Amino acid sequence: MSVWVHTLVRNEERFLWFSIRSVIDHVDKLLLWDMESDDRTPEIIKEIKRLYPNKIDSRTVSKVTSEGFAKVRQEMLDATSSDWFLIVDGDEVWWDDSIKKVSQKISESGNNIESIVVPSINLVGDIYHYQESIAGRYSLAGRTGHFALRGVKRKIQGLSSKNPHGTWGWTDGEGKMIQDRDKTKILFIDAPYLHATHLLRSANRELDKNVIKREKKLKYEIGNNFPKDYYYPEVFFRERPMFVPSPWVKMDNNFLLRSVIETPFRRIKRRIIKGGIGY
Repeated sequence: MSVWVHTLVRNEERFLWFSIRSVIDHVDKLLLWDMESDDRTPEIIKEIKRLYPNKIDSRTVSKVTSEGFAKVRQEMLDATSSDWFLIVDGDEVWWDDSIKKVSQKISESGNNIESIVVPSINLVGDIYHYQESIAGRYSLAGRTGHFALRGVKRKIQGLSSKNPHGTWGWTDGEGKMIQDRDKTKILFIDAPYLHATHLLRSANRELDKNVIKREKKLKYEIGNNFPKDYYYPEVFFRERPMFVPSPWVKMDNNFLLRSVIETPFRRIKRRIIKGGIGY
């Protein structure tokens, strides 16, 4: 079965190279559309396109408001002719085994399922720390945690992109979100990816602020330490152009100070919500 990837970006220079390179060798085609980035994202896209001229569909589209987000996603869907497609954002970096598992499951079971959900490991503070599991509040098919619906069968009848950014998702011809359809056709795979959504993703915070809802995602928080021998995604250790920023950047002192103050409150709040106590 054919598998394409949808990657829609704006100002993602810190992790985009690693995101695309972590999946590109395991799919048939990748739509890499840029919403008028004003950092080094276009330069990175150009280099990826040079390396994979027959696999990358790169376009520049107008930057959008929250309300216009679904329209661009629909245009990507309309440009897709594969059996399945994966959503891979510019802040998501996959392990080789994870993307291989997903591709293999689609090949084996793609006719019998409709969507694929995988776990994410969310970075906070810097690449050396991750968010505690209790913080994961995405609810999909009866499960709650750090999960994301990342694989979608293209031939779901009436499949379309709906709702503004933040509540956006895929619906069928009856307007039902695909995660609310037959739960036996949703496949959970233990194939995690590393998610940098809470980190600085562009060259600086001013450029991050130019992206819709980006500023709210930055977390001043000290997460759990990865072990010193932690097995990071392989792509981080492969050759990269000099203009691609290093991922191995520690949080600065100002960020650390604010995080030391805010982290205990965040952890207490999560446990209150988890216990249903309220405020």
